[in-house]
Amino acid sequence: MSVAENIAHVREQIAAAARRAGRSPDSVTLMAVSKTFPAESIQEAYAAGARVFGENRVQEFAGKLPAVRDFPSAAFHLIGHLQSNKAAKAAELFHAVDSVDSVKLAEKLNSAALTLGKKLSVLLEVNVGGEAAKSGMSPGSAEILAILEAAPRLASLEIRGLMTIPPFTEDPEGARPHFRQLRELRDRLVARKLPQVHLIELSMGMSHDFAVAIEEGSTFVRLGTAIFGVRTKAG
Repeated sequence: MSVAENIAHVREQIAAAARRAGRSPDSVTLMAVSKTFPAESIQEAYAAGARVFGENRVQEFAGKLPAVRDFPSAAFHLIGHLQSNKAAKAAELFHAVDSVDSVKLAEKLNSAALTLGKKLSVLLEVNVGGEAAKSGMSPGSAEILAILEAAPRLASLEIRGLMTIPPFTEDPEGARPHFRQLRELRDRLVARKLPQVHLIELSMGMSHDFAVAIEEGSTFVRLGTAIFGVRTKAG
């Protein structure tokens, strides 16, 4: 199927999952994960109605940006691990960084956004499965609370929620406890009523398990393969 057909198909699946959970389909944002795919793929997805795109690497997206920078209402999110020495470039290129995992990185992004005169949306990445090969803070990490408590002095950042990549299981149901864990963590943090913290978003769910993620409260699903097909190189 074409990219347009794939997007139409996943939108139907998103709507069905949302209805099963008693939610409006409009409460779930489709993010087209365009990492490793060329700018032409972004253009094709944009023409088919996609407006939010996810990229893994700063340098890779820098090469694509000239071809897509003038797309009205398109938003580009960095969803891959970000080293603090690349924070300034990330703040320049992206509308949002969904992989903040330390106070140091948050401070670097805030400083860069302040210099640029922009408000940068961020999500905090949580490693719900405790996998050594994955980035993110553990659900019980004091670093999460430290970032949130620093929010009043991080005035150029808008901390909007949490993101996770659970351990892969062939059965999508295997991810459900991890998605539920992230939602419950978000709810506990919201209950603290910290100043200038509005944790609305839950970015969780990818091509094989997004329906389960939506049932557990996801507001962003990150779909690459389901939209663009199988990647031909590592990403």
